[in-house]
Amino acid sequence: MTEPLPVPIPAATVIVMRDRAGASPQLLMVERAAAMRFAGGALVFPGGRIDAGDRVAAATLAGDADDLAGRVAAVRETIEEAGVAVGVAGLGSPTDLATVRDRLDAGAAILDALDDVGATLAPERLVPWARWCPHHKLVRVFDTRFYLARWDEDHAPPVVDGTENTRTFWASAAEVLASADRGEARLIFPTRRNLERLARFGSFDGAMTHARAHPVRKIVPWIEVRGGTDHLCIPDDLGYPVTAVPMEDADRA
Repeated sequence: MTEPLPVPIPAATVIVMRDRAGASPQLLMVERAAAMRFAGGALVFPGGRIDAGDRVAAATLAGDADDLAGRVAAVRETIEEAGVAVGVAGLGSPTDLATVRDRLDAGAAILDALDDVGATLAPERLVPWARWCPHHKLVRVFDTRFYLARWDEDHAPPVVDGTENTRTFWASAAEVLASADRGEARLIFPTRRNLERLARFGSFDGAMTHARAHPVRKIVPWIEVRGGTDHLCIPDDLGYPVTAVPMEDADRA
């Protein structure tokens, strides 16, 4: 009997981009703790699974319920993992942000945590970028919505959570890719492909314009024989400069 594939877990992640004059924009990256079952030790964008509280919050907003739940989860996870509040309006001070983060860490729903400090969700500040849903026999498989968010200089500096992740840092997409190529960092297949795509843009506005020109479709990588070698492939019409790599070079988490 063929073993069934795991049911994908809905998740969301945020690519927070910080423009720099005369230089490539930087991205907010976190390093996963080595002991984590999914992507242990890898560099990723902040994010995680969509929970029930995210769906409750999404139900208070007008629009597609699944997309809004993804946006809410992306906002919540970025606060929890990096102490950065994208997609939030009305945070009055770093103390307010710390209060929200503490409340979330204690298990509060995002709406309750924000209401405590008079803040509200601003999901329109997140730009849909991609959706990835691997189809293979890992212990955990995630159906992940990716969003872009502009870094605001009024944000508090990122602070790692110290549990799921061990560090957070800013780097350009090209710098992260170079680090992985030198063997200094681990990148799973979707992260690497998205970094290659992001490396093409010199500003947040450029990446945003590109995103809006490529409507999001769910990406389910597949295996195909090319030149006698198994390759892991993705569609070639969604803006990715690399769409196939040998299986031996594809880190699937």
